[in-house]
Amino acid sequence: MSALKVLLVDDHEVVRTGLRALIDSQEDMQVVGEAGTAEEAVRRVGYDSPDVVVLDVRLPDGSGVEACREIRQRFPEVKVLMLTSFADEEALMAAILAGASGYVLKRVKSDDLLGDIRRVGAGESLLDPEMVDRLFHRLRSGSEDDELLSRLTKQERRIVEYIADGLTNRQIAEEMFLAEKTVKNYVSTLLAKLGMSRRSEAAAYVARIEASKQEKTVAESWDELK
Repeated sequence: MSALKVLLVDDHEVVRTGLRALIDSQEDMQVVGEAGTAEEAVRRVGYDSPDVVVLDVRLPDGSGVEACREIRQRFPEVKVLMLTSFADEEALMAAILAGASGYVLKRVKSDDLLGDIRRVGAGESLLDPEMVDRLFHRLRSGSEDDELLSRLTKQERRIVEYIADGLTNRQIAEEMFLAEKTVKNYVSTLLAKLGMSRRSEAAAYVARIEASKQEKTVAESWDELK
């Protein structure tokens, strides 16, 4: 039986070196390549033909999640295991939507990581079914309280809410694991859908809607007390 071929993607060489030593010590798997950026990761998949890509969520030239999405679109037979330093529900959601087979913290034990790579390579998913169902339910059941905002996609709704919170495109990109250029394009699109020309207009609009919601909640609570 041929060894499981693994591509390592992390911008820290010391991390890649440690993972390579760990994986290459196993008889049933081998590292066939390494990459330190999202762009290089996609290119190396085409060159090295791995079975599994162990992919860091944060990369210097963009999001590992976006790299995962492109890899899965171009090479659907390749499995992706996301590796991250912190637990984050939004990152998990992004990984699921990008087609990742698993989401593992870097503090995972060596034996557990090796087992996870084997499972992903065998076509298994490491994502908890209940959590996946819960996250997709949240996506499907988002309320559409305003006619204008209902024109936006879920992704655009999240971005306009970040705009209302005062975040810059770069900060939004970091929060959503997207490239800054991608966020800029989203902002231009959502402003056009809202019929607005400036971010400040969108921020003020969302603030007014939130204020109206709060006023409605207070009024309903008051009616119940009467």
